[in-house]
Amino acid sequence: MSDAQRETVMDERAVERVLARMAREIVEKVEDLPGLILVGIHRRGVHLARWLAGQIQRDLGVEVPTGSLDITLYRDDLMAIGPRPVVGQTQLPHGGIDGRTLVIVDDVLYTGRTIRAALDELADFGRPRRILLCVLVDRGGRELPIHADIVGKSFPVVGRDRIEVLVPEIDQRSGVELLKGATA
Repeated sequence: MSDAQRETVMDERAVERVLARMAREIVEKVEDLPGLILVGIHRRGVHLARWLAGQIQRDLGVEVPTGSLDITLYRDDLMAIGPRPVVGQTQLPHGGIDGRTLVIVDDVLYTGRTIRAALDELADFGRPRRILLCVLVDRGGRELPIHADIVGKSFPVVGRDRIEVLVPEIDQRSGVELLKGATA
C-alpha cells in the first residue's frame, strides 16, 4: 500500500463529536434502554461499541452492556481467505440476546456482506426483539440490500480508494483516513 496516498477526512475531535451524536441517536431510537446491548464487529467495531456505551453512561448514567462478534466463520468468502483463517472470539453479555434490542456497531459499511454475516451469527445465539445497525462511516458500494440506521458520516468512495478508521486501542490514535489508490 505504499503507493496509496493518505488523506485525513476526520481527525480525533471530529470522530469524538460524531460518536457523541451517534450515542444520542441510539438513545433516541431505543425505547427500552435497560434492554439495550451494543455489539461490535471485530476489530474496530468492538472499540467503537465500548466508546458509545461509555458515552451513554456519561450522558444518562445508564450502563449499557457490550459484546463482540467475530464473523470469520460466517463470511461468504471463507474459502477465498485460506485454509486456516484466524478466528477471534465472540462474546455476548451474560443473560443472552433474546428479547433484547441489539445495536450492531461497525467501523465502515461497504458491501453489506460483513453485516449479513453478523446477522447470521447472531441468529445462532437467539432472537433479539430488534436489531439496529450503527456505523461510523458509510462509504457506499452496497452489494446487498443493507442500510445503517445510524451513520456517523457518509464518504462515497469509488475505484481503488478505501476508508480506514483508526482507534487508539489498535492504532494509537483516532481518526478516519481516505486511502487514495489503495490496493486491497
